Formats: sequence, C-alpha cells, structure tokens
Amino acid sequence: MNATTSLTDKSVEIIQLTSNERHHFFGYFDKCPWNLSQKYLLAHQIDFCDRPLTEKDVATIGIVDAATGTFESIAQTRAWSWQQGAMLQWHPAYPEDKIIFNDRRSGKFVSVIYDINKGEENVLPLPVAAVSNDGRYALSLNFARLADTRPGYGYEGLDDPYKNEFIPDNDGIYLMDIKTGCYELIISLAQIANINPNPVMQNTKHWFNHLLFSPNDKRFIFLNRCNSTAKDFPFNRCTRMFTANIDGTDLYLLNDDGMTSHFDWKNNTQTLAWANKYNIGQRYFLFTDKTQQVQIIGEKSLTPFGDGHCSCSDEEELILTDTYPDEESNRTLMIYRLKTDSLKILGRFYSQMWIQQARCDLHPRFSRNNKQICFDSSHSGKRQIYIADISSL
Repeated sequence: MNATTSLTDKSVEIIQLTSNERHHFFGYFDKCPWNLSQKYLLAHQIDFCDRPLTEKDVATIGIVDAATGTFESIAQTRAWSWQQGAMLQWHPAYPEDKIIFNDRRSGKFVSVIYDINKGEENVLPLPVAAVSNDGRYALSLNFARLADTRPGYGYEGLDDPYKNEFIPDNDGIYLMDIKTGCYELIISLAQIANINPNPVMQNTKHWFNHLLFSPNDKRFIFLNRCNSTAKDFPFNRCTRMFTANIDGTDLYLLNDDGMTSHFDWKNNTQTLAWANKYNIGQRYFLFTDKTQQVQIIGEKSLTPFGDGHCSCSDEEELILTDTYPDEESNRTLMIYRLKTDSLKILGRFYSQMWIQQARCDLHPRFSRNNKQICFDSSHSGKRQIYIADISSL
C-alpha cells in the first residue's frame, strides 16, 4: 500500500530521495545525516524488512547524493539494529569527509572511523552510543545486553557476559577517548539501581539506553530501564531519566515518574522529553537540569498526538516530531513553533505492517542549516529516505 497526504502547508514538497530497488534508511532521530556542505547524506542499505536480525545479517553503509539520490556503497557492518542502524554519523571534528559507524570484528563490537575520500579507517575498541559534539569523546554501552532487553536496538552476534545478572557492578556506561581509544566504566548499572531504589525495579534486569551529550559537551543524558515487576505499575517498563557530567560525576535523577520516552537537549540546561509526571500525566515536558522545574510544551496542540521522536532546531524555536501509527496505520509528521504555540502538519505516511522490531518510525531530523528535514518511511512499500525543504516555515 502506498499512501501519503500532505496537509496544512502545500508549499512543503516531500521528495523520496533513495531508490526503491532496495531498502534504505538513516537510523535514529538524534543524529544529522547531512555532511557539512550538505552535498551528501549517510544511509544504510538492506535487502529485507520482514524478520528479526541474525548475526549473519550485513548492512551496507553508503553516501547518498543530495541532488540525485544516487547511493554509493563505501563499507559494510555486522553491528546494526532496525531502529538505530549502526549509529552511523559524520565525525563531528571532520563533518565533511569522515564518518563513524559500529561493526562486529574479531568477536567484538567496535566502532570505525572511515575517511570517505582516502578509504582509510581507524578502529576503536568500543562501539559508540553517542559522540560528543566536538568529536573528542564517545559514550558506549553493552549492545549485546540491549539486544536481549530491547530487541530492535541492540546488536546480534555476541552474548552478554552479564546476562545472568540483574544489576552488574562492572557493566554500564563507558567513556572513550576517540583519539586514543582509551576508555573507562564511568557509571555502572548497580550504581544507578541504588539511587532512590524503587520496588518496581527489584528482581529484574536493568539496562541503559539513549545516551546524548549536551550541546556544550559538559553533561549527558541517559535512560535507566527495566521491565516492571509490579502488577499495578502503569507501564510495561520502568524508565528513569538521569543526567551527569561526561566523566559520570554529579549524577542527577531528572525524572523518576515511571516513564520517559524520546528526548532532545533544547539548550545546555534544558531537555525536551515525552514523559510521565504522576500529578499531570504524559506530555511533552521541558525539564531544567539539576532542578525539579518542568514546563508543559504544546498542551493543546502536541499532547493529543502522543509520544513522538522530537528534535529541537538550533535556534531553539522549532520542534520537529512525529507520531506512532494511528488507527489507519498512518504516522504524522509535524513541526511545532514554540514562540507562537502553533503546529503545522506536513504529512501522514502509511506504515507497513512489518514485525515490531523492523517497524519504520519516521525519526525526523533537521539539516545542519535547519532549512530541510529528512525522515525514513515505508509508505512506498519499502523503507526509504525522504527530504523536504522547510525554509518557507
């Protein structure tokens, strides 16, 4: 089935960038697929979207010409997931011609820095979960554990050495120096589980997910999750949102109300997130770091659409987000303007009924100059990359 309807602003033209000969996607919403000159976009190329991944599945890494949509293969990876790919991104210190992606080599998950012009690579000892905006550091986690606890996000092919431990004290979040490859464990699962412990989180396996540096790289945000063990708990998973200095110190429990989903740093001290507050309910909230200050965002316009993959523009004025499928299996793509509390719906896109792991979320992202957006969609019958010019907005 192929269905898309552009609504509200007819001046925004949505263009399919990649070819339907194979499936293509970029990955998560917290990274920018464009290089510095915005001549190329990064993409994964695959041959199927209808089954769980196995350790034998390979994704092709490539660059897409922004003008022609031509895909050029440059590498392959055996460490990728349906939702976040291989954490594929441009190297922040070399955003025109070097990329970073994860791979599985010699029985280990690693990250690779690859120069697309010279064909040279540098292999780092840990996979990246987040890369600092200055390109100096990366945060890492146990992707084998993530594959067990959150299928669709972790990597296949390796066993979690701590799979029989609910809260190991020697596994968690790692900080790696990108230049030297030196790394250390900065926050353990046991350490986090002992902060304001909740009975719901006892006798169940904990994991970390969704790490993101602040714009100035002084702090980062992350989620601590586990499956709920209480029958009366309102969510299938218990999620707590933390912030910390990049060395793991000065930990702060930013939201402890059972559920935090997608988020983005609005600036160096505030984070936008779809989350739950027990006295309010689920909303888009603006959290101020190291305080209990929260502000509801888009109560009348955004709240009715529910959870989405939200990104803030560099000017902090626009919020780009999407929705999960509605009753007609359509996902909505929209932009919200903070200053005027106004919402523009850019389109609704049919979502193929593939298995849950391989679902195709839109995961919309801003271009580097905030004049374009990019998203993945399956409404053509295959997973493809789409772009739109939003400069008129």
